Amino acid sequence: MAKLLAFDTSTESMSIALQLPQGLLVREAVGGAQASARLIPDILALLAEAGCTLAQLDAIAFGRGPGAFTGLRTACSVAQGLAFGAGKPVIAVDSLLLVAQDARSQLPEQAPLDVWVAMDARMDEIYAGAYRWQGERWWVLSAPALYAVAALNERWQETPPAVVAGSALDAFGDRLNTLAAVRVTQPRSRAEALAQVAQQLWVDGAGVDAAHALPLYLRDKVAQTTLEREAIRLAKEHAT
Repeated sequence: MAKLLAFDTSTESMSIALQLPQGLLVREAVGGAQASARLIPDILALLAEAGCTLAQLDAIAFGRGPGAFTGLRTACSVAQGLAFGAGKPVIAVDSLLLVAQDARSQLPEQAPLDVWVAMDARMDEIYAGAYRWQGERWWVLSAPALYAVAALNERWQETPPAVVAGSALDAFGDRLNTLAAVRVTQPRSRAEALAQVAQQLWVDGAGVDAAHALPLYLRDKVAQTTLEREAIRLAKEHAT
C-alpha cells in the first residue's frame, strides 16, 4: 500500500487523510472560507501525529473538483507547494468520485454498482457525474458536468439512476426527481473515501509532476465584472 497524503476542500467540509502501512489517519473539519487558513496547519499536525514526514510519502493527492472555486484553488496550490518541496508526484482526485466511494461504503456489498453523484453547485445548478464500481475499481460512466435541475431530471428520465448521492438531494428536495433510486444524502467519511480513491489512482499510475496538477473548473466564471455589467446595461438600454 502506498504512503499517501490526501486532502479535499471542494465543499464546505475540509477532509484530510494520511494512509500509511500501519493504518489510516483522518481529520475532518469545517472548510469553506476557513480552509485556506487551516489546511496546512492541520496537515502538518496530522503528519506529526503519525511521526511521518513529507519526504517519506509516495505521493500527495488532492480533490481537483468540481466544487467551490476558492476551495479548489486552495487544495491545488497546497498540493503543488508541498509536492514541489518534497519532490513528490501529485494525484488529482475527482471530488465527485469520492462521494460515490463514500456512498458505496454505506450500501450493501454489490458489484457492479452504479452511482450518480449530485452536488449543490449554488446558483441553482448541480455538479453531477456517474460512476460504476466493477472489477474492484471505479469506472467513469458520465464525466462531471454542470447541470440545471431540469436538464439533470431529463437525463435521469432517459436513464433512471440506481443510486444517487450528494448534497444536491437535500439542497433541491422534491425539485430533483431521483425516481426510484436509492438516495444517500449524508457522507459517512469523505476523508476515508478520498484515501481509498487516491490509492486506486496511484495503482493506475495517475501520479503526475506537481506542475501538471490542475483543478477542474466546470463554471468558467462565478461573477460578472463591473465592465461586463455596464456593457449588459448599455446593451439593454440600446435594445429598448
